Amino acid sequence: MMTKARTILIAVLSLAVALASWRFLAFGVPQAMPFMAHHLDGGAVALYAHILLAPVALAVMPFQFWPSLRARRPALHRWTGRVYALSVLLAGLGGLWLAPGSSAGPVASWGFGLLAVMWLGSTARAVWLARAGRIAEHRVWMLRSAAMTFGAVSLRLQLGLFVPLVGFETIYVITAWSSWMPNVILMEWWLRRDRARRLPAVA
Repeated sequence: MMTKARTILIAVLSLAVALASWRFLAFGVPQAMPFMAHHLDGGAVALYAHILLAPVALAVMPFQFWPSLRARRPALHRWTGRVYALSVLLAGLGGLWLAPGSSAGPVASWGFGLLAVMWLGSTARAVWLARAGRIAEHRVWMLRSAAMTFGAVSLRLQLGLFVPLVGFETIYVITAWSSWMPNVILMEWWLRRDRARRLPAVA
């Protein structure tokens, strides 16, 4: 299980990045996100779906894993889950539409496109399992979805660290993969370790 300090850190980082992502509401897309402004020509609906609702999913995500919220306010947990799933659906579809037109080229397009497919798929699986009453499996798939949602934080951290070293154009291509693949790998390792720990010891 994650420590309370790690849970709080994830929540703080997620909320901070979500709020920063909405800067386009004050400054406009061309000024706030110049590397995505070309999508306004022919892909504005997909662009706004992605940049408006992906931060909603990011902001809601940490609260889905607070045990006290699930235990004391199950109805609120379900409603925030619906908000999360709907945000992922629309933002993921928007991201999938935008990926082929990435200004960073085909390598980045494949990275962002695969992320969108896996993000949509893992979240859809989590929702289906919840509706089927398979709650333990639902939580596993929600953790997988959350690992990809947290890619928004990983992306900003990597850009902040490496843009001064290699330039935005280079690091943006790399982060199309490195912002989320390590998260997914680490989550799978953690899930396997947790599963092994729960297995009864063999005499």
